[in-house]
Amino acid sequence: MSKKTLWFVLSLLTAFTFLLSACGNTGGSTGGSTGGSTGGTTGGSQQLAVGIVLPTKDEPRWIQDETRFREALQQAGYQVEILFSQGSSAKEKENVEALLAKGIKVLIICPHDGTAAAAAAAAARAAGVKVISYDRLIRETDAVDYYVTFDSIAVGAQQAQYLVDNASGSGNPLYLYAGAASDNNAFLFFEGAWKVLQPKIADGTFVIKNSSEAVALQNKLDLTRDEMAKILGQITTNWDFNTAKNLAEANLTAATAADKGKVYILAPNDGTARAIADAFAADKDVTQYFVTGQDAEKASVQYIIDGRQSMTVFKDVRTLVKDAISAAVALLENKQPDSRGSYNNGKIDVPAIQSPVVTVTRDNVRAALIDSGYYSASDFTNLP
Repeated sequence: MSKKTLWFVLSLLTAFTFLLSACGNTGGSTGGSTGGSTGGTTGGSQQLAVGIVLPTKDEPRWIQDETRFREALQQAGYQVEILFSQGSSAKEKENVEALLAKGIKVLIICPHDGTAAAAAAAAARAAGVKVISYDRLIRETDAVDYYVTFDSIAVGAQQAQYLVDNASGSGNPLYLYAGAASDNNAFLFFEGAWKVLQPKIADGTFVIKNSSEAVALQNKLDLTRDEMAKILGQITTNWDFNTAKNLAEANLTAATAADKGKVYILAPNDGTARAIADAFAADKDVTQYFVTGQDAEKASVQYIIDGRQSMTVFKDVRTLVKDAISAAVALLENKQPDSRGSYNNGKIDVPAIQSPVVTVTRDNVRAALIDSGYYSASDFTNLP
């Protein structure tokens, strides 16, 4: 065979291989990504008939989840498509419909708006697809099979306990902030925090400085959802950095010098914690602040090392992702995932698979985040 003929044959083989690969590709949607590999647990290539919808690529937390999903699925030998809704319930439903059209059997969805996502869950149920609500609970529908989550009540409780443990005397200024009112988790985090803070507000240890609704309810330990909604209406950050910064600055402008000094700040997550911390650090009347967070975002871990954020609640996304994948596999095999407790979504009690959470401060940042293999020491400077 001549060199020219050999080159022609090789070119045909290459083109044929590419064509087969293109025909077998299950990915390909704007704003999404596909992860997976061959060589699964049975020794061959497996297709996990699962679609994943996450709320946005604009928050580091959800990029963490995407990365961990990809890593876990590649290690297990499964393939899955991951789509992002970019803060839009309409886009979220569109993503779900696109995945249903591709024949998924299990949907893992972290809703942008827990109540609005009921329509997407209902569409999946109508298509015979099992629905796993991931990290945030889908509300007001019976079309949710399982809820994979961290113990959200415990997250708020640990944030509040940190503030309590670092307070002494009485009359300590307390500033409250919360997540988005459209996110059921924001209510759970606040509920957990309020249960710890309220007795210390009632006995005078803390004095609320930025919510008249919270002040009106400060003698009540168990709040209804409507009562919490009134408070959240005044202190919501919408999980947005700029909203949090603007709200904190407005609160500080309205406060007197006597309302400042050494202050205690309940911030709902790391992104908002950094924004709020920057605002309080810039106020000349604030002499010291304690501020909470959650998610152990790299930027906030560095803030904690540098003394600019006080703590974060570490929610090991590897565990949450593992639990979600295990639940999906069980459902694909017509088995019931192991659940631990339940959450009422306004319609039904949804069986829950809950993961533990850990308080991280400068004192244990290395043990919790570096020694555990979650991050590398090289990701940070001046690590203790």
